[in-house]
Amino acid sequence: MEKRLTVYNTLTRRKEVFEPLAPPFAGMYVCGPTVYGDPHLGHARPAITFDLLFRTLQHLGYKTRYVRNITDVGHLENDADEGEDKIAKKARIEQVEPMEIAQFYTDRYHKFMDMLNVMRPSIEPRASGHIIEQINLVEQIFEAGFAYEVNGSVYFDVEKYDKNHHYGRLSGRVLDDLMANTRELDGQQEKRNPFDFALWKKASDEHIMRWPSPWSEGFPGWHLECTAMSTKYLGEEFDIHGGGMDLLFPHHECEIAQSVAATGKQSVRYWMHNNMITINGQKMGKSLGNFITLEEFFTGNHKLLEQSYNPMTIRFFILQAHYRSTLDFSNEALQAADKGLKKLMAATSSIKNLKASDKSSVNIPELSNKCDEALLDDLNSPILIANLFEAVRIINAAKDGKETVSADDIKGLQAIADTFLYEILGLSDAAEGDSDQVLLDGLMNVLIGIRKEARAKKDFATSDKIRDELLAVNIVIKDTKDGAEWSRG
Repeated sequence: MEKRLTVYNTLTRRKEVFEPLAPPFAGMYVCGPTVYGDPHLGHARPAITFDLLFRTLQHLGYKTRYVRNITDVGHLENDADEGEDKIAKKARIEQVEPMEIAQFYTDRYHKFMDMLNVMRPSIEPRASGHIIEQINLVEQIFEAGFAYEVNGSVYFDVEKYDKNHHYGRLSGRVLDDLMANTRELDGQQEKRNPFDFALWKKASDEHIMRWPSPWSEGFPGWHLECTAMSTKYLGEEFDIHGGGMDLLFPHHECEIAQSVAATGKQSVRYWMHNNMITINGQKMGKSLGNFITLEEFFTGNHKLLEQSYNPMTIRFFILQAHYRSTLDFSNEALQAADKGLKKLMAATSSIKNLKASDKSSVNIPELSNKCDEALLDDLNSPILIANLFEAVRIINAAKDGKETVSADDIKGLQAIADTFLYEILGLSDAAEGDSDQVLLDGLMNVLIGIRKEARAKKDFATSDKIRDELLAVNIVIKDTKDGAEWSRG
């Protein structure tokens, strides 16, 4: 292929030309969501980052198998491999089956990813559907001598593995340093050392999600599922493994150890990680009060939000930063993204109305090449977007008679918009696809504003009338200390 994509390989810490194992086929695995809560901005960034990669590989002509898992079992509450499975805990609190929780939040995840125009993966396996593969993988690791059993639970022997292989190669850690700076945590008495991790856990009497195994009735460790499923669908060696920086250690480090122990091979050729999202300079967290779900972004129902934001605005906001850089949310940044996206869409929609001249004062082929170069340089979406704004300048200047464009230029500008803006960046007109939701969000913001003014004037009759008539059409208004929130009844 003439066009060569370079990607930053976290394992080697440098940009490398992407060369798949079996061209024109390319295999990529991305760690998907743990489905026990509503998707938030932190879920959106890896989804959009690897959607951009998926679209780019397809654009380059690779037949791409994109595998993104659903974690619906085995995700414990702490790094000591102790505590309650998060999905089982939610199911116990709500008094439903764990798989009801998993299905509900999987559906929610799909709904919001669709709104963000994230393409569905080729295969979306669930951890609970691959218990046999995970048990087989544990048996392979046992045979290789890197696992041990204690009271029905099975752990990976990190210290023994590190004698022949470098545990910490991906994250740049050294095991001796890790052990010297680690305190013993409660619940780790079964382990030979604190950095051993669970391959299989014996279920306690109250544990809901459990399966029979050669060691006990229990459930697989969190790290095990990705190794088992990526191997099943992509083979013992495949091209790309992706995920957020928060998964680099220990999750991805443990994946490497499991694969090498079981197969003797480095399974992944290119490790890629997107960076984190902060909110007004702070890490996002529920305890900080800055945890914002995607639904809250789309409805504006959060105390930190000045308005609701369209899904395409969120997508454009994320793409404006390089995937390896930290991205900081603020209302000002999102509002600027909204204006920029509208400017892009307005200009590109007017390309068809440009009048062709015999002579051209612009170089559209060069601009198209610059778009390609940015994309192929480790998915440099900010530079690509900057080049698209140069196209906007040309379009607007041509409309004002300050530039002249030929018929071929007009076709070239349309091709740039179709290829880079719509196909690869996955952007669309903010009013397309979700216009009913946008209209509803806008109307509700107006009504909540009128009701707020009425309450401030102590006009409780009007305030109650708005609340009651909305309730009659199945919309619930809830007054909180941070203001009014609305939801469908």
